[in-house]
Amino acid sequence: MLPAVHAPDIVSAARLSAAGLDALLVMVPYPTSAAALARLPEGARWRALHERTAARAGTVRSTVLANRRHTLAILGYLASDASAFERLALAGRMLKEAAGRAAETIGLAAVGPTAMARGALEALLAGALAHAFVLPSWRARSSEERGIRRIVLLNDVGLDTRRSAAVARGTNLARWLTSLPPNVLDARAYRSAIAALARAHGLTLRWLDERALRRAGARAFLAVASGNPERDAGIAHLKYRPARRRRAARPDVALIGKGILFDTGGVNLKPHRSMLDMHTDMAGSAVALATLVALAELRAPIAADAWLAITGNHIGPQAYRPQEVVRAANGVTIQVIHTDAEGRMVLADTLALAGRTRPRLAIDFATLTGACVHALTDRMSGVFSNRPELAAALVEAGRASGERVWSFPFDADYDAELESKVADVVQCAVDGKGDHILAARFLARFVPPGLPWVHLDLASATRSGGLAHVPTDVTGFGVRLALELLLEQKVLETLEPQR
Repeated sequence: MLPAVHAPDIVSAARLSAAGLDALLVMVPYPTSAAALARLPEGARWRALHERTAARAGTVRSTVLANRRHTLAILGYLASDASAFERLALAGRMLKEAAGRAAETIGLAAVGPTAMARGALEALLAGALAHAFVLPSWRARSSEERGIRRIVLLNDVGLDTRRSAAVARGTNLARWLTSLPPNVLDARAYRSAIAALARAHGLTLRWLDERALRRAGARAFLAVASGNPERDAGIAHLKYRPARRRRAARPDVALIGKGILFDTGGVNLKPHRSMLDMHTDMAGSAVALATLVALAELRAPIAADAWLAITGNHIGPQAYRPQEVVRAANGVTIQVIHTDAEGRMVLADTLALAGRTRPRLAIDFATLTGACVHALTDRMSGVFSNRPELAAALVEAGRASGERVWSFPFDADYDAELESKVADVVQCAVDGKGDHILAARFLARFVPPGLPWVHLDLASATRSGGLAHVPTDVTGFGVRLALELLLEQKVLETLEPQR
């Protein structure tokens, strides 16, 4: 159920040498000089590779060195003003070039000013760890299959390899869970996997089953779960507390994730193409969980909770229907319009329950709307916030992490589209115009007043052919972003106390 811990060893070399390497990947600034290439092993061969044709930023070239190992040499040209996304994308192209060699021991190096080289080397390491990770598979494996087992860093540029490895493990955990088939990752199996992760990382876990949720008044979540053939849905509440704050009752941040294990659309049944990959509709919960695990691995000085809304959205005699009216945990009544808008239903109660713990910041992650994908494609994800400064911080964290986001309008006049004649709010509009915006405005009804809140609509959770440095359709998008926001942008330090 969880990935085996067989991550490549990461070591540093005392000198820049290709000895013992199956492949050597070097990222250089564009334009570059012959003198810079001359410092590489078999410098004349690298210079000849460079001079073969006119170079362009973002391109990759390869040759074979003349050593005993016949090391594959891969050269990537990085623009001097390249963004983090462009660094990761170039690293991904270089790793794809190396994949044909089935290299087991690879060397990574970057040429240029220290800050630029550090960013390039981090991108190469992130790419190597993403390519080395094997997603779940039930195919018969060949005994000849090989992958990256050892990564040698050939630059001393002050790279924090511990943090880079933890971010990669978090992203890979999210990728793994999101890739599992729906008959493997059902609610019971997911609960078991969460419990195993909690034990391994010193997290506390409380499982709110349907009985507990009924007592808590979480009837929006229960409406979605009502069509399940088994009564095993629930909300997982995990806590991480740093050593010096073991007794902290109030979290600094609550990470909330949509965990729809398979989404049929319910009574408003999806067509075949729309339903085919709906086992990935729990990606938001995987991102929230993996972010919490990474914070625990790094012993981050942040008290963090995760709230994972775990259920299916199935059809059946008891499935919820359009025009039902249900009451959420915070007392707000909801008129159901479309049963395929189930994500906002389960998040409504989960946000309300998380809000009772009075976190300083709440962030929810969800593959929530097709409208966000239509607006941005799957190259970026959408963000919304009830604090403009938080939306700006998310965009900056996206630039810095390479997981790009776009901030959408969050104006109150959109609420006119969610007015109901029989309840406090309608679940969604009848037409699909601006549904990603209306979904965010709907969720805001379940965020306690005064609580800073961010909603991340994960348009980039899956992308055919992968995204940036990640080579698979399931991307794990969101973990790098969240850790950048919390650890590097230090957004918690900028928040004013709740009034």
